[in-house]
Amino acid sequence: MPDKKKKHPKEKPSLHPRNKNRNRYDFKQLVETCPELAPFVILNKYEDESIDFANPDAVKMLNKALLMHHYGLSDWDIPENYLCPPIPGRADYIHHIADLLQQNNYGKIPAGNKFTCVDIGVGANCIYPIIGNNEYGWSFIGSDIDPAAIDSAEKIIASNPSLQGNVKCVLQENPKDYFYGVIPKDELVDLSICNPPFHASAKDALEGTMRKTRNLSTEKVTKPNLNFAGQSNELWCDGGEERFVRNMINQSKKFAKSCFWFSTLVSKESNLKSVYQALTAAEAVKVETLPMGQGNKKSRIVAWTFLSKEEQQKWKNVRWNNQAEKKKKI
Repeated sequence: MPDKKKKHPKEKPSLHPRNKNRNRYDFKQLVETCPELAPFVILNKYEDESIDFANPDAVKMLNKALLMHHYGLSDWDIPENYLCPPIPGRADYIHHIADLLQQNNYGKIPAGNKFTCVDIGVGANCIYPIIGNNEYGWSFIGSDIDPAAIDSAEKIIASNPSLQGNVKCVLQENPKDYFYGVIPKDELVDLSICNPPFHASAKDALEGTMRKTRNLSTEKVTKPNLNFAGQSNELWCDGGEERFVRNMINQSKKFAKSCFWFSTLVSKESNLKSVYQALTAAEAVKVETLPMGQGNKKSRIVAWTFLSKEEQQKWKNVRWNNQAEKKKKI
């Protein structure tokens, strides 16, 4: 006998108000958009339509359906054993950083493909460029140290006309570099985003994957499903998130005048003190911390700029509002 019907809120209030995934998943609509999802739709113990979130094939197909339904893709796929990210959380990053831009741009979000965003670690899934381009029309430079990830992202771009000409992928040949070889010499970009590796070692990553899989599965789990977990460079690096972000901050100073806002996700609250210390040492002019929350999980974006107030003003007027400025002069 099924458990008593559970009443769910119509919306997920922790998600950003503009997040298209804020409502509960409508599996009938998703299956209509992506029929391949149909075999994975099941009734949970409350007799609600859902999927088995411990099944990587089901999660991957749900992602495909969401990207087709909400973000206009005609096709999407990733290689086996690569990270299949949760779409709602990735969309929240884009919307929260757009709010930061709005607050610093006369109440208007810079939009269109003249606005360029660098995605450090674009991954095989190409998620941030897909969402950012669909929501705000931004163009993207996606970098990654993994040739297979770049190849996968380029295949996604090639199979979706909306992304062609708006997303460029760059293989970062030096794993220790973040911006060298990615931001073109003598060119400007408006924003950088990053979802850093979370764990500090392969052992930590393995244990984290095991915990996640156990939480999602009703059966005993003795080994992780790597198709759900992702590749090593997606999950861990020496020193973990803290060292990764500190190194990024140190290198960002060398590109101080090439990018308006640098930003990164910081998942562990305990890392914030170290991150702020690095930003102070790098002499960031302005630092913003944007809280995010998906369900019980709390996270945040840390953003910083090295531009003076005068340089920020010029950047906004010339790059983001040049058409408005031209009209004023006429």
